[in-house]
Amino acid sequence: PAAPPPKTYATLAQMMRGIPFPASNIIFDTQTTDPGAVKDAADPAGGATAQFSGVYGGWQAVENAALAIQGTANLIQIPGRKCENGKPVPTDQEDFRKWAANLADAGAAAYKAAQSKNMDQMVDVSGTVSDACAMCHEKYRDTPNQPADRCTP
Repeated sequence: PAAPPPKTYATLAQMMRGIPFPASNIIFDTQTTDPGAVKDAADPAGGATAQFSGVYGGWQAVENAALAIQGTANLIQIPGRKCENGKPVPTDQEDFRKWAANLADAGAAAYKAAQSKNMDQMVDVSGTVSDACAMCHEKYRDTPNQPADRCTP
């Protein structure tokens, strides 16, 4: 039988807060925190860096975060997804689709950098991830009349 069509389970804001936001914070943390370093058990540090110490911690957590960012490019384009204000996600807009592709590319670059386990590469790719997010945010999220105008082309 044919696969069922993709379905949305969250608004764009909920999905973004649940997947790429925490994932990008892990990427950004690698600018100053080495995921491969042995963590001091007495260190009470929290934040996204604490994600490095889980079952899939260290550099694998960074790789997983990069893949989550890459996969988000598909999720934001599922037809029928709504923005937090009830407006449809602007998947019909060429720039939105282009910026979604840029997000996928940024996730792929972050994955490659994470595989290298090179902190300098992670610093560079953090800018790539940040820029990919900013493109869409500047037009569709950070509107003067928030949240009413979000997702408005």
